[in-house]
Amino acid sequence: MTEQLVVHRNYEETEDSGLSWPRIIGIAFVIALHLAALMLLLIPAVAPKADVEKERAILVTLVDAPPPPPPPPPPPPKQDKPPPPIKELSPPKPTQVPPPPEAPPVDVPEPRDTDIVVPPSPPAPPAPVADIAASVDISSKNMNPPRYPPAAARSGIEGEVILVIDVDANGNVTNVTVEKSSRNRDLDRAAMEAARRWRFNPATVGGQKAAGRVRVPVNFTLG
Repeated sequence: MTEQLVVHRNYEETEDSGLSWPRIIGIAFVIALHLAALMLLLIPAVAPKADVEKERAILVTLVDAPPPPPPPPPPPPKQDKPPPPIKELSPPKPTQVPPPPEAPPVDVPEPRDTDIVVPPSPPAPPAPVADIAASVDISSKNMNPPRYPPAAARSGIEGEVILVIDVDANGNVTNVTVEKSSRNRDLDRAAMEAARRWRFNPATVGGQKAAGRVRVPVNFTLG
């Protein structure tokens, strides 16, 4: 132990006498280590979250590349030689067709009287139905004669009244007028009242019943 201390002391004594470059380099290295440790302490161990997200967002942003230009059209094929000209062909000559053979003659016998069929003549159209004018029922007129006015009977007045009576399609009286008067008002009135009680046959036009007009004379005579 005594010898080592002695040797070390002797070494320090020899080095104090001048500059030692290894020692200077060692001291500088130690100072550099201390400065690096101090810088590490000043820098935070974990970066702020906002900066990380911002950096991540910037990294995700992509820019679409422009589409490639369309390829150029292929060049037309090169023709070494022009196509040969088209030769015009003459139309074929029509072949002559022989005419059809003539049909042999056919002997047609002359028709006999029994062979001729005469179609029956069409039926004659029905005769048109004659129009019938309206008329008075004679039995109804005889059963309902006009009443002789008493005053005219006492005075001995006689006369003839001609009536015009309108009848509908059912034979009913629709109107009674005096065409020729007897020159006595009572006789004319009695004839009109009797005509309203008579029955009439309606007129017929084209086979159908229709309205008509009847002209009836009424005589008033005594004894």
